Amino acid sequence: MRRDPLWRAVRLLEVDLRRVGAAVAAGVGGLGSAIALAAVSAWLIARAAQMPPVSVLSVAAVSVRLFGISRGVLRYVERLASHDVALRGMATLRVRLYERLATTSPAGLVGLRRGDLLARVGADVDAVGDVVVRGLLPMAVAGVLGVASAVAMGIFLPAAGLTLAGCLLLAGVVAPWIARRGVRAVERDAAAARADLAAVGQSLLDGAAELTVTGRVEPMLAELRAADSRLARATDRGAVPAALAAALGPAATGLAVLAALAVGIPATTSGGLHPVELAVVVLTPLAVFESTAVLPGAAVALLRSREAARRIVELLDTAPGASQQPAAVARPRTPDTAPCRSGAALEAHGLVVGWPDGHALVHDLDLTLEPGRSVAVVGPSGLGKTTLLLTLAGLLPAKAGTVLAGGAPVDGRATAAARVALTAEDSHVFDTSVLENLRVARGDVSPDEATRMCSAVGLDRWLEALPHGLETRLGSDAARISGGERRRLLVARALLAPAPVLLLDEPTEHLDTSGRTLLAGLLDGSLAHGRAVLVVTHRLAGLERAGEVILLDATGTVRARGTHTELLTGPRAAPAYRAAWQAEQQEIA
Repeated sequence: MRRDPLWRAVRLLEVDLRRVGAAVAAGVGGLGSAIALAAVSAWLIARAAQMPPVSVLSVAAVSVRLFGISRGVLRYVERLASHDVALRGMATLRVRLYERLATTSPAGLVGLRRGDLLARVGADVDAVGDVVVRGLLPMAVAGVLGVASAVAMGIFLPAAGLTLAGCLLLAGVVAPWIARRGVRAVERDAAAARADLAAVGQSLLDGAAELTVTGRVEPMLAELRAADSRLARATDRGAVPAALAAALGPAATGLAVLAALAVGIPATTSGGLHPVELAVVVLTPLAVFESTAVLPGAAVALLRSREAARRIVELLDTAPGASQQPAAVARPRTPDTAPCRSGAALEAHGLVVGWPDGHALVHDLDLTLEPGRSVAVVGPSGLGKTTLLLTLAGLLPAKAGTVLAGGAPVDGRATAAARVALTAEDSHVFDTSVLENLRVARGDVSPDEATRMCSAVGLDRWLEALPHGLETRLGSDAARISGGERRRLLVARALLAPAPVLLLDEPTEHLDTSGRTLLAGLLDGSLAHGRAVLVVTHRLAGLERAGEVILLDATGTVRARGTHTELLTGPRAAPAYRAAWQAEQQEIA
C-alpha cells in the first residue's frame, strides 16, 4: 500500500482522524435512523392492525418521529463533516504540491503542456479529495450498517440474518467489483483524454490571436474534437458494466425481500416468529440497501481517484535535479572546474542551451552578472533567447557548460529560486486583484509599496483609472488589460521580488516609445536598485544604459559584445548591430 499512488496521495491529505470518525458516526447515525424508521414503522403498522391499547403504540409512535427527524439532521451533519474533511484535505494536498513544485527542479515538467499541469494541480487534486466523500466514507458507513443490520435481523430470525447478509454482499461487494472492473479498462484512456482536452483548450484560449494569425485554429479545434471523442468513447465503454452494477442493487433488494418471506412465513406458521416480527423482517431490508446503493459509484470514484493520484504522484516524484545532460557540444566545464568570479551574482561558462529533446540554440556563451551591473542579449526573434533565460533560471538543463548563482549551481531548487527572478513573455497573471498579483513575487508587499512600484514602471495613471485601485480584479490571465499594461505589471512584479538577479524577457514588448524609458531604468539601476539585470530583447532602443550588450547571430553564436557605443563605433563595431540600430531609428522617426 505504501507504493499505491492513491494511498500515498490520501496520506498527503493529512486528514484529521477525529473528523473522519465524526463523519462516519454521523453517516451511520443518519442511515441507521432510516433503517430504524423502516423497522419501527413496520412494527407499528403491523401491531396497530391488531388494535391494541394506544399506550402499547405510544413508544413506537414517538420513535417514528425521532428517527424521522434525526435522519435528516444526521445526514446534514454527515455532509458537513465529510465535506469539511475533503476540502481541508484538498487544500493541504494542493499546498504540499505547490511547495514541492516550488522547491524542486522543474526540468521534469518542461514536457508537460500548461493545460495538463493545471489539470493535475486542479481537477486531479479535487478527485483525490473527492474520494473521501464519494468513496472511503460511504464504504465505511455501508460496512458498519451492513454488519449491524444482518446481526439485528439474525436476532429475530437467524435464517433471515444470513439471507440479508448474502444479498448485502451481492449489492455491496459484487456490484462494486463489476463496476470497478468495467471502468478500470477505460479510466486510464479517459484520464488521458481529459488531460488532452484541458491542455488543448487552454492552448486555444491562451493563444487565440497567434493561432488565428498562423492558421492553426482549425487543426487545434480538430485536436480538441478528437480528444472529446476519445473521452466519449471511453465513457461509453464503461456504460455497460456500470449499468449491470447499478441493476444488481435493486435486484439484491428484491431478492432479500423474497428470501425474507421464504424463511419468515414457515417460521411464523410454526410459531418460531411472531407475525408482527415477520413484517419487520420483510420490510426492513428495503431501507438497509440504501447504504449499498452508492457503493458501485464509490468503487468507480476510487478507481478514478487512483488515476488522478497517479498523475499527482508523478509530479511529486519528479527528479529534484536536472535531467541527464547529453554529451558536451562546446567547451563543457563541470561546476568543480568552472571558474567563479568573486562577487558574481550569476555566471555562465561555455553554456550551450536548448530544449531537452531539441537541438542546441545558443552556443558557447560566457556571461558574468555582478550586483549593480546590467547585460542585454539581443538578436533576431526565434533564435533561443527565451530558452537562454529559462536555462539561466534553472528551468531547463544546460546541454553543456555550467550556470552558477552566487557560486552554487543553478538547478531550479529553492536556493536558485531565491537568487533568480524570471519574467518570461508568457508569465501568468492570475484572476485576482492587482495587489495579489504583485504579491506573487513577495507575500508581504504592502499597498503603498505596490502603488510606488506601479508608478515607477509607468502604471500610475492606469492604476488611478481602475474602479477599485489595487483591489481591481484583472480577469483570467489579464484578459481585461492591454498587452503593454500586462507587460509593465509583470516587470513591477519582478522588481518586487527579493532575488538579487533579475532575468527579463522582452520587457518593452507591446509598449510605445515610453518603453524606452522603462528599459533605460532597468538597465541603469534606477529601478533595479543594485541588483544584477539581464534583459533579452530584439529592440535596441534604450540599450545605451546597458553595461554590456551581447549580440547573437541567427545560429545562436555570439557575434559581438561590448557597450552600445562600442558596437556602433570603434574597434568592436558590429555592422549587423549598426544596421539594426539605424533601421530601428528610421522606424521610430
